[in-house]
Amino acid sequence: MQSLQECRERLHGIFNITVTPFTATGEFDYAAMAENIERVIALGYDGLLIGGTYGEFPVMSTTERADMFRKVMDIVGDRVPVMLCTAGSDSRVVRELTQLAGDLGGLPMVTPPYVSEITDAQIVAFFKEMAPLSKTGILIYNAPGIGITLSVSVIEQLAAIEGVVGLKQGDLTPTVIDRIANKLGGKVRLFCASDLVFSGPMMAGFDGISSTNSGALPELILATFRAIQNGDAKRAIELHRLWFPLRELARKHGQPQTTKAIMNLRGFKGGSVRHPLLDLQGEALEEVAAALRALAQDPRSSVVLPA
Repeated sequence: MQSLQECRERLHGIFNITVTPFTATGEFDYAAMAENIERVIALGYDGLLIGGTYGEFPVMSTTERADMFRKVMDIVGDRVPVMLCTAGSDSRVVRELTQLAGDLGGLPMVTPPYVSEITDAQIVAFFKEMAPLSKTGILIYNAPGIGITLSVSVIEQLAAIEGVVGLKQGDLTPTVIDRIANKLGGKVRLFCASDLVFSGPMMAGFDGISSTNSGALPELILATFRAIQNGDAKRAIELHRLWFPLRELARKHGQPQTTKAIMNLRGFKGGSVRHPLLDLQGEALEEVAAALRALAQDPRSSVVLPA
């Protein structure tokens, strides 16, 4: 993408949150990442999100993150839009990565700087500083997991900043979603940050979702999303219910380790997580494997396991 206008036009649909496959010793496996990217593009995903929270950016150096941005954009080219997570607690790092992401043709995804006792006014000032750095604009990520939850009133202020093209919303409280959808719909692109409960935001008028579990269950989650897009709520609910046991295990054992475990069980290249996260093993891995086998036995899921 080369401009704000192009970004606004292309920013919609289902985006795969691409896991970062590490080797057992913690090295990047770019061949595996390329294979996973090609899989979801071939299936018809609308875009990618690289280096997010579930892409394990907090355990990467700034240099590693920048290298990953360059390599991914070389792989993808301009085939689909790519969100590149530039979040950080050090504004100097955020500035460097945000400018790079825009220069590469990606869309920088920026969280508030997660430092203690930052005020709303300081958060607004921070986004005003970052937005002009990228020719494609920036995407706000309201990520409660970092310890800061943006209120609707602050999000409205941020959405009015020139260069803010979208919001990835992690606070999925129904009343909050209702207010955001009706106050900001049509002004900026709205994305649901979780594939665990995306039907509500989409029905409220959001423009798209980002999905971690689509790395593990790409066919099923894509089919569910397309059913909602096509107005077939009954089918969407039916498909979404199929993988509830795996959603429960993801909540129990954590992400991205559960997604990577499922990918590896399917013969995909999920790789390992980096410390301090630990790969699923023993009883936890068997729980996931059993739920995956049960899902694959249901022909509605389209999930196929290796022989």
